[in-house]
Amino acid sequence: MNTQILSFHKSLLLSAALLAVAPVLPAADEPANAAVQLAMLDETGSSETRSETEADSDSVVSTDAEAGNNATPDLSLPSPVVDASDRLVPVVPLANAVTTAEHAAETLHLLGDSVPPGSYRRLAWSATELFEGLPVSTPVLVVNGQFAGPTVCLTAAVHGDELNGIEMVRRVMHELNPDKLSGAVIGVPIVNLQGFRRGSRYLPDRRDLNRYFPGNRNGSAASRIAHSFFTEIVLHCDALIDLHTGSFERTNLPQLRADLRNPDVVTITQGFGATVILHSTPARGTLRYAATAAGVPTVTLEAGGPSELELKEVKHGVKGVETLLHTLGMVKRSRLWGDPEPVYYRSSWVRANRGGILLADVSLGSSVRRGDLLGSITDPMNNATTNLYSPFSGRVIGMAKNQVVMPGFAAFHVGIATEQAAPLNENTADPAAHDEAGADDGYTDGISE
Repeated sequence: MNTQILSFHKSLLLSAALLAVAPVLPAADEPANAAVQLAMLDETGSSETRSETEADSDSVVSTDAEAGNNATPDLSLPSPVVDASDRLVPVVPLANAVTTAEHAAETLHLLGDSVPPGSYRRLAWSATELFEGLPVSTPVLVVNGQFAGPTVCLTAAVHGDELNGIEMVRRVMHELNPDKLSGAVIGVPIVNLQGFRRGSRYLPDRRDLNRYFPGNRNGSAASRIAHSFFTEIVLHCDALIDLHTGSFERTNLPQLRADLRNPDVVTITQGFGATVILHSTPARGTLRYAATAAGVPTVTLEAGGPSELELKEVKHGVKGVETLLHTLGMVKRSRLWGDPEPVYYRSSWVRANRGGILLADVSLGSSVRRGDLLGSITDPMNNATTNLYSPFSGRVIGMAKNQVVMPGFAAFHVGIATEQAAPLNENTADPAAHDEAGADDGYTDGISE
């Protein structure tokens, strides 16, 4: 435990030091690793350092990709900004939540109930009601350890059709032993219960819940649910892992979305084991943005696709969370999990430039070079084929399943290895349509968060 504490202090000191110096880039085409995460970041937070795909997808206002599926957010009553002063417990840096923990744990008070040290409880969170006036009760699992430590929250199914995270939460929570746990773990397997029951990403009013945090008690239905969840559960935590999958027939390589300018967020990513990290600054409305702004460092784990349970991705997520709990000194594992995966500071979606049948020539996780063939689109009427090429060197971290597509459809998500030469230009034979940083300010429909 003492060795882990010293390691965390060193990590945070390194993070703070790196924030104060100019960016240093690794050799071309060589992915960065966790040791140089912060050194590559632009302190100004300019659009070049953001994941252009995530910045678009986190937009609070609905755009063309959501038209007909997702109503425009209610902006007549803007959500109040929740900051650290609104928290129900004092803001303590994540590393300090570990190092300042005393030997004896305290009773955890949550949702009007008390969870004593060394116990497991199933609580209920009710944020809204059905048309008949019956409350919608969502299960909340709580394990309060026998020893003091940080409180970590796991959330899944903020989008009701994303199933992998539900199984991740179940496995993690039921494998914890409260008699050996330091700190507490709060697991919410299905945040969007109404969407889950309907097999839908959205709430019944067609709003995306993950565009309304921290919410407003007097706002729309989505805003009221977000406000209730945020104040009654999220603000009781020291750190949060939000579990997601790809959306709209797309799948994601297991990856952490994280704002690496935040030292506590870096602490989480460094403890997650063999998982790809994509630096991205969250936009207003997402749970990740609101929680981090309120002093609860948060990362998003994307793994797999919607509407199905994928055991490989589930096992990856469970290993990652358990490794993090070990790194935080909350549980003891016999061995750590794997070598760190690359960190990507930019990414780009390669889009279809004509309609037809999309067939992939690469698989999820494939390494690609600039100019490599990613897939093809074939017109089923005249049999004409158009190839899609990678405009950058890097790795396929997300992709659409084989399907019929329209022009502009986001087909392949490439994590860019480092700063590289300009992407393929229009004079290159059969170039791919691609999103450059800041070039497409619409909703990027391949991203779940």
